Amino acid sequence: MLKSARKKEKDPEGRMPLVEHLRELRNRLGKSVLAIVIGAVVSAIYYQDIINFLTEPIQHAVGCSKPFTELAKQSKGACGNITMSGLMGPFTLMIKVSLTGGVVLASPVWLYQLWAFVAPGLHRHEKKYALAFVATGFPLFMAGAWFSYHVLPTAANVLIDFTPQGAVNLLPLDDLLDLVTRMVIVFGLSFELPLLLVMLNLTGVLGGRRMLSWWRGMILGVTVFAAFATPTVDPVSMLSLAAPIVLLYFLAVGFALLNDRRRAHREAQEPSPDEASELDLTPEDIGEVEPVTAGRALPEQAGTERVNGYDDVT
Repeated sequence: MLKSARKKEKDPEGRMPLVEHLRELRNRLGKSVLAIVIGAVVSAIYYQDIINFLTEPIQHAVGCSKPFTELAKQSKGACGNITMSGLMGPFTLMIKVSLTGGVVLASPVWLYQLWAFVAPGLHRHEKKYALAFVATGFPLFMAGAWFSYHVLPTAANVLIDFTPQGAVNLLPLDDLLDLVTRMVIVFGLSFELPLLLVMLNLTGVLGGRRMLSWWRGMILGVTVFAAFATPTVDPVSMLSLAAPIVLLYFLAVGFALLNDRRRAHREAQEPSPDEASELDLTPEDIGEVEPVTAGRALPEQAGTERVNGYDDVT
């Protein structure tokens, strides 16, 4: 009874007292943390598989454990050994990887809890834009992560070539995982730039022609960003990041131009708010109208008496 009465008292527009907001925030944070803990436990069980998946591209590219024929193909024969330091190093790394895996595995849960907390305060069109942003942003981020995962071997080959001849290159596992995580985040977030431009166009902040006029500066800016974002100085890694972003930028410009044309066509068909609407002068059949006689007088004017020198009209 109490729960049903509380549901009936909810405002249809999502308004509620501050205490109710704090209680709802606490409940949703609790569900999110519980989902992350469960995901962390699952990640801890498959900890070794996660480590192998993250380090396999670099291990295959520059690891000293790869076949000798592949080592001979390198100009300097340089390779690297993945190492761990300290007695507590493996345990600390396991906790770090498990928590990170828990956040990733529980992302559908905490993203939904975040959406459920924010959505009641949004208008209908804002909800539509937000849902489209989330539905499109996640695949774009995963595409950037996929690109970074396949760029890592090339980047590792370039970096390992700077090792002096005869020296052994030690690759601390925690630093290696930090490098992989940083590249995944940088590539994933950079793929969100076209989506941001599309959302600005849908809200009417930025037009397609203005976006198209920025193409020279955008290409230069993306190239410079790719040069600083990638950990190597080779053109392969830089172009692997810059080329997809530039392509997505032009796709966003094409969408914005089509959306501006559709919006202009719709506004041309709709009447302007400053334009007077046409009046319908067609006579309607209202039946027999009683004629008004000229001799009929109003009750207020029936008498001719004046009050303080004035009649009823004045």
